[in-house]
Amino acid sequence: QVHLVESGGGLVQPGGSLTLSCAASGFRMNDYSVAWFHQAPGKEREFAAAVRWSGVNTLYADSVKGRFTISKDNAKNTVYLQMNSLKPEDTAVYYCAASSRLSAISGYYEYWGQGTQVTVSS
Repeated sequence: QVHLVESGGGLVQPGGSLTLSCAASGFRMNDYSVAWFHQAPGKEREFAAAVRWSGVNTLYADSVKGRFTISKDNAKNTVYLQMNSLKPEDTAVYYCAASSRLSAISGYYEYWGQGTQVTVSS
């Protein structure tokens, strides 16, 4: 059974940093990419970043380039999203998802976690 479990969300001040974790289990990670999406209240789910499990290929949304970094720990089956210079508009529920392809399109992602709330506010 496939499981993606996010953690690390919370309240942070503007300009601050936060690291999210996505622990994956139940499938062959080498065949997949893992991505982070975010969804603010009343808005559509948006892509943030993705990483191919095998190799070093990554993909970033323009809105997070230079501020967010996606990385992985193969031994721990965990993907991280390091978020720096956070802005109030980054406030959202952050989801990790897995797909057989590296893509920014949510429809390609077959497996989803439950999400973790990130709130950027003073």
